[in-house]
Amino acid sequence: MSRLPTLFSLVQRPPATRRTARRSLAVTGLAVLVTWGAATPAGCAGPGNAVPSAGAAVQDTLRPAAPPGAPDSAFPAPERPVSDIVAPRWTDERVRDKDGEFARVVALALVQEGMQVADIGAGDGYYVARLAPLVGTTGRVYGQDIVPEYLALLDERVRRAGWRNVQVALGEAHDPRLPPATLDLAFMIHMYHEITQPFGVLWNLATAMKPGGRLVILDLDRRTDSHGTPPALLRCELEAVGYRQAGLTRTAPGEYVAIFEAPAQDARPTPAAIRARLQRSPCRGW
Repeated sequence: MSRLPTLFSLVQRPPATRRTARRSLAVTGLAVLVTWGAATPAGCAGPGNAVPSAGAAVQDTLRPAAPPGAPDSAFPAPERPVSDIVAPRWTDERVRDKDGEFARVVALALVQEGMQVADIGAGDGYYVARLAPLVGTTGRVYGQDIVPEYLALLDERVRRAGWRNVQVALGEAHDPRLPPATLDLAFMIHMYHEITQPFGVLWNLATAMKPGGRLVILDLDRRTDSHGTPPALLRCELEAVGYRQAGLTRTAPGEYVAIFEAPAQDARPTPAAIRARLQRSPCRGW
């Protein structure tokens, strides 16, 4: 199966386009779900096929899961283009399961019962639906996104399924807003190239990590303006924030999973130190 542009969203658009994008997402994203919902055979409910109601409204109850961290202004912008968001779902979930993507990723991530994990840019919940039973009742899954319309779809899905170990969390473009010292694992699936403020996201995400917490990134080996991230560029940006690469596995043609260990909070470079490092040695090669 060919790889399509990512539809999950921790998307940070330039300020001039962000408002327009949000208005269009509320219409186009839900319209896409109506089309897929109509194509889903009757009687095929379950995590692999459930499509949230196309009429799901933005929930006023959706909130960040933690206070704000360092502000956007503290961090330099990356020297690369950014891919646009498309929709809250990449493709039909049964097709995605058949391709084996989730199985490949969790095998490398070593997800275990009782873990606390986050799906950064969760969209309408493909990974959330599959992580929830793996971490079990003693674990927790944070389904995080910055697009309220997408979180409304996820929130409805969580309610319908009755997943008591899932928390839906609203983030910001530069800050996932997740509870401090909480996460064993964080996932970024087909969306890193959509982040316009990666240094802020990574720095603030490290606050939410337990000691030894790991970040698992699935992406394509292509330019960042073509819905991918070259592995060398990815490593450069993460190392600038103190992350250490623990592994990189080529999981399919043009696809890879990179795993990084997050820095301890007291070992992170300061935002000023990140800026100085990138001035000396910019992360390019997109």
